[in-house]
Amino acid sequence: MEKADRSALMALPIVILVALGVALAGSQGGASVLGVPVFALAVAVVFVIQWVGFIAAYVLQTEKFYDLTGSITYISVTIMAVLLSPVVDGRSVLLLILVLIWAGRLGTFLFRRILKAGKDARFDDIKVSFVRFLNTWMLQGLWVTLTLAAALAAITTSTRKELGLFALMGTLVWVFGFAIEATADAQKSRFRVKPENKGQFIDTGLWSWSRHPNYFGEIVIWIGVAIIALPVLRGWQWVTLISPVFVTLLLTRISGVPILEKRADEKWGGQEDYEAYKEQTSVLIPRPPKGGSKTRW
Repeated sequence: MEKADRSALMALPIVILVALGVALAGSQGGASVLGVPVFALAVAVVFVIQWVGFIAAYVLQTEKFYDLTGSITYISVTIMAVLLSPVVDGRSVLLLILVLIWAGRLGTFLFRRILKAGKDARFDDIKVSFVRFLNTWMLQGLWVTLTLAAALAAITTSTRKELGLFALMGTLVWVFGFAIEATADAQKSRFRVKPENKGQFIDTGLWSWSRHPNYFGEIVIWIGVAIIALPVLRGWQWVTLISPVFVTLLLTRISGVPILEKRADEKWGGQEDYEAYKEQTSVLIPRPPKGGSKTRW
């Protein structure tokens, strides 16, 4: 067995244990169905969907519906949690709507992008290995579990409160993050379809203020969700506030920014315009370029 396969195999029980811990914490003080906590049931369904997706993807040797499956999981599990909760209040409905809008838009966007590209190069070496490919689907299950945790806890909890200041603040934060992410994705898509931009890096619009504005938007989205959930969390449910922390760490330290920065350096490193762009432009948080450089919208 190759080293990469051994590492992936060792990661599987860790993923399961972390998901189990979050399931137990989020289930405290929450609704149950036939003695099974709805929160824990939701986490189980998250991974069942990933296993089904993995089997089909491995047999067909394709990664084309990986991201789409992730979005479908967010939508399905959130709807299930609302339907199985004995009390459906304004906070539950609000969180459901926000998750549906975010997952629907992002899933559709990513699916169209991979159909146009034909493949995702990240999976070229992974999908031929049963263990490594399975591990990516399990990690997606953990991603969904951890990011959705605060919302699921708020939907399934027995503690109920009227929508108030936290709901308003959280929604405004969510709208801001969603606008940033959606705008950044749209700007990059328009940039890529222009023949004259083939092989070039984008440094216009939001991308002239941040090298990864879409990731910034996603982080802000989940901060907004956590703020909405905050007033009804109790006891071990506070663990579910790991949601925005996890998203931030994953996107800025593990799978998002580091990987894309490395690829960009390999493609354009040494080019005067690219090096100037890196020097003048924030990595994540959008702000005007350094040195008074002209912003190109």
